[in-house]
Amino acid sequence: MRRRGTNMARSNTNYPGYDTGGASYWVKRSLIYIVVLAGALWMVLPIWWVITTSLSEAPVASDIVFYPRNFTLDNFLKLWELRDRIPIFNWFFNSVVVGLAVTGFNLIFDSLAGYSLAKIEFIGRDKIFLLFIATMMIPGMITLIPMYLLIAEFGLLNTHAGLMLPFIAKPFGIFVFRQYFKGLPSSLGDAALIDGCNKLQVFYKIYLPMAKPAVASVGIIVFMGFWNNFTWPFILMSDTEMYTLPAALYTAQTNYFTDWGMLMAITLILVLPLLLLFIALQKYFIRGMTMTGVKGCPIPFAQMS
Repeated sequence: MRRRGTNMARSNTNYPGYDTGGASYWVKRSLIYIVVLAGALWMVLPIWWVITTSLSEAPVASDIVFYPRNFTLDNFLKLWELRDRIPIFNWFFNSVVVGLAVTGFNLIFDSLAGYSLAKIEFIGRDKIFLLFIATMMIPGMITLIPMYLLIAEFGLLNTHAGLMLPFIAKPFGIFVFRQYFKGLPSSLGDAALIDGCNKLQVFYKIYLPMAKPAVASVGIIVFMGFWNNFTWPFILMSDTEMYTLPAALYTAQTNYFTDWGMLMAITLILVLPLLLLFIALQKYFIRGMTMTGVKGCPIPFAQMS
């Protein structure tokens, strides 16, 4: 056994780039770490600036600060005191309720469509899937006017239903679920059918519980996308109290005030739920996104819990 292990260790050193003792290896590793660290700082610094500015007094908040100067919570207290003038709670409620509703509808419709395209044989299945993929290449801005006219025809302008309706299913979510279900063994569904389950029962009793990573991935992406959506709420809503937080942030800056401390406080309220959501579900998110790229790859049962 020792000789075999020694031979394997020696053979591994013959692979290109495997040598860990040379100077070039450590130079490459150092450059990789420097680039990754620079990218991380580039992404974290704006969030850190939002936090420090929201916790600083108004005279200091107009400058770029990297630590709270004259630490205070006055910016958040002002939002509470001015809640009649600045309906921050209405905006937050609209974002949370509509975002959760859109996410829920997407998880239902996208998972059912993905399951059908992956596990149910029917004529034209692959062509329908390609059609879904093709719609992902259409820029969203092109569909804004048709969507607005359609919602206006339904009489849903300035309503939560009109805000949600165009986004209750997404081709990207269907793609993720379809690819994930493709990687699950069909023998499980066949066994359930033999035991008397119908296809819908096979879906929600067998396959859906095994697709937690895909559910988390699609849920996070859909919720984040709608939570950060500025254009559609801004176009659809004429009543500012019906705005979601991104549209409200722009309105607050132009109509109500230019107090940077309060603006950063609203921004922090906008960003914080997304950070907490991603931190809580990042394990499933990463697993779901990586497994959807491997067609037909069986997933160990130990990784599905």
